[in-house]
Parts: sequence; C-alpha cells; structure tokens
Amino acid sequence: MQKPEVSGAARYASLRALAKLNLDLRVLGKRADGYHELRTIFQTISLADSINLSFTPARRTAISLEDALAIPDNLAVRAAQLAMDAMRATGRVEIRLTKRIPMGAGLGGGSSDAAAILLALPVLAGRVIELAQLIEMAQQLGSDVPFFLLGGRAAAIGRGTELFPLPDSPARYGVLIDPGIHVSTAEAYRLLGAGLTSGPQQNKIGSFQSQMWGQGCPGTCANDFEGVVFKQHPRLGAIKRKLIRSGASPAMMTGSGSALFGLFEDRTQAAHAVEWFQGPDAPYGFSLVNRVRYQSLWRRALDKHIVGRTWPPRSRYAR
Repeated sequence: MQKPEVSGAARYASLRALAKLNLDLRVLGKRADGYHELRTIFQTISLADSINLSFTPARRTAISLEDALAIPDNLAVRAAQLAMDAMRATGRVEIRLTKRIPMGAGLGGGSSDAAAILLALPVLAGRVIELAQLIEMAQQLGSDVPFFLLGGRAAAIGRGTELFPLPDSPARYGVLIDPGIHVSTAEAYRLLGAGLTSGPQQNKIGSFQSQMWGQGCPGTCANDFEGVVFKQHPRLGAIKRKLIRSGASPAMMTGSGSALFGLFEDRTQAAHAVEWFQGPDAPYGFSLVNRVRYQSLWRRALDKHIVGRTWPPRSRYAR
C-alpha cells in the first residue's frame, strides 16, 4: 500500500475478515417493516478476506479503496465513513481488499469486511466507539454485519440482528462448495412466501428451540430456502446429496445460497471430501472458529495498537 503524503504518522493493520455459515435457518414470515422474521444460527469459519487498512491524521477526510473486483457501493467504504462520522475524526483512510470469500454465496463476505473496518478503524484513529454504538452502526449497513463484531456461534432472531451467544461447537472441519450459481435473495424470499403460514411457523419455532436446547443436533438442522432454491437449481440438491454420501453431517446450504457445506468429525474425513470434490465445484476446506479464537485473531492483528483485553479492542492511542 502506497503511504499517503500527508502530515501526521500513518498507522497500519493487516486484518482477516472471516466468513460465516448458517447452521440453521428458519423463515417465519414477512414483518411490518418489510423484512422477514428469521431464526438462525451463525457460525464463523476460517475462510477469510484479507484487508490492509491504514489511517493517517489529516485536516480533511478521504477514503480510498483498492479492490481488484471493483465492487460497487462497497460496504467497507460505507463502514469507514460511518466510523469517521461517529468518531468526529478527520484523516485519510486507505483500504486494500483481497477477496477470498465467494461473493453472493450466503457466506457474509461483504458484511464481514464492513465489520472489520468498524472494529479496526477506531483503534488506528485513537478513538473509542463502545460496542452498543458499533452494533447500531452495523445494523445500518446490513443484517449480518452485527454478528461479525462478535464472532463464534450465535442465535439470531428478528431480521437476524438480535444476537444471543451460544456455547461453542466442538472443533470440527468442513468442506465448502461454491458452484458459481447466482441465487437472487429477493427471488428466493418471493418463492418461499407462499408457504409461510401460521401452522408451519409454530413447527419451525419449536424445532429451532429444540436445536438451541440440544446445542444443535445435526440430524435436525434445516435451511428453509433449500426447497425453493433446489427446485430452481437442481444441481445444488445434487451437491448436497454428494456431501452426505461423503460422510458430512450436517450437509446443507448456507443463507439463501448458493454455497453448500458439510461438516465432518475429523480433519482426515474433510480432506478426503475435498479430494472427492476436486474439479468444477471448487471445494474449500475450513474449520469452525469459536468466539475465543475469533477475538484472539483480532487481538493479534491489532496487537501493537491496543491495550488490555477488552472487547471491542481498545486503542492505546485513545485519550
């Protein structure tokens, strides 16, 4: 990253913005505000985008993004502007983004990038934004963004922004398949809408509650989008069946698709599945990342700029 030619010392950090899975996803119905009422379980995984972030004090604010994919209206830029406004700070913010999380696949890559900026920019700028305010800012950017301020495993209700921590799952390894099929989230909700009646809602709530109390039994994991999305894209259903045959439990789609994943009891099983899927289906091996590890990754990334072990990380430059 080229160092900006402005007064003041620049501060840099190299960040990893982790992806997420939906280990369970129930859609109950449409809300008065136009969003859908959800019940879901989020889980961070080791697949990640890379972000190089720099902040240099200056009299005016300028935010630049170096992104090989040229993503329009990038959430990372919007997050940086929100953070600068909230801190009432001025300066030059430079972001270099390397995408590794497949886009539009239900893995939350853009949301994770935005949350990474919200967590790291105050540290580099020497300011403090408390967690409650960060969560409010994240909600403005997208329903998945607040989760990435916390990481690990969490239940989410409402729009997906009301988060409640869950016990971490045992260490498990997985295989992620990105078939490169575009699934329109709006269309998936529209197709799903016809089946959202009061009877199935109660069944879904009861099933989701049993998941919470049972800490997520693989045999009852479900994603409500699979029925309608698999009808539109039968290849996705075929990939899920192949994951099951390879020994995955559970195997399912994440979000509204199109990525699918399978979890395995050990690293060897997952490695064999990756070999089996080699070819056009582009398999990724990954591990689950619990909350302790997630926050530890952040502390290491920001180590020279932070003090203490509070969450979110606290800047050593804050007055």
